[in-house]
Amino acid sequence: MNSEIESRDHVFVGPLRRSRNNARNVKGSIHDDATATKLGFRGGTVAGSIHLELFPPLLLKAFGKRWFERGTISMYFLNATTDSEPVRAFVKEPPHDAADAQVDIWIERDDGMRVAEGTASIGNPEEPSALLRRSLDRFDAGQLRILGGLKVGDKFDECDAYLTKDAMAERMKVITEPLDWYIKPSPWGGAIATPATMVQLLYSQSIATLRGKLGQAVGLFGAIELRNINGPVMVEHPYSVGGSIVALGQSPKTEYMWFETALNEADGKRVAEMRMLLRFMKASSPKYQSAS
Repeated sequence: MNSEIESRDHVFVGPLRRSRNNARNVKGSIHDDATATKLGFRGGTVAGSIHLELFPPLLLKAFGKRWFERGTISMYFLNATTDSEPVRAFVKEPPHDAADAQVDIWIERDDGMRVAEGTASIGNPEEPSALLRRSLDRFDAGQLRILGGLKVGDKFDECDAYLTKDAMAERMKVITEPLDWYIKPSPWGGAIATPATMVQLLYSQSIATLRGKLGQAVGLFGAIELRNINGPVMVEHPYSVGGSIVALGQSPKTEYMWFETALNEADGKRVAEMRMLLRFMKASSPKYQSAS
């Protein structure tokens, strides 16, 4: 696979890949063509977590397998793509054999449109990641309607988290950059999680504990940071997940929530963490439609 990676002016450049919108049949979601076009998108969008899977081959070339143990990827999404649009990942080359380093990364569509940008790191670099250095209060929070039932500091209920081989097998059917380690024995023993399945573990069950406090609205990922603390995340291994809200606010078109979650072993050992920006479209909410 590394033979497909080019080096241009000290930047590792991945091959063009067609990220799949594998949630396009989820009616009423941002991934559904009818819903997305009604909200002003060109079609059902590819989840940002899917685009993260473009990077592991490039990160292995940049940092080696240690990235899965003590590496991060921090990405802010700029422009949505639709099913199978060609995209390419870019990673700046780090200093040779650096134990602690951070580099810029980004994704472009084949016509040059920038889809996302951020940083990737290994170890414990001095500078903060792309998302940790980003201001969380660029807009006045004002009076929230969709997220009015939440406040900064609210915690998610602690949940069990478990990634099955069957879930990984389904992911392999559409993944853009398959690695043998995702389904076969790895240097750490068993199979390991992909970035998208890490996001699911760190997101889906945690956010479900807030459902009663969330107003009805279509949501989408605005930014994702994954941190391997004592990684990698293993398939068919029991974990617990919990977290809390770190910021709430709104932009002209969305209300948004920044939150942090963490994946732990049964003995409390921290395995991985995530920071996420989750946006909710105002135009999809009855609380805004009724007020217009």
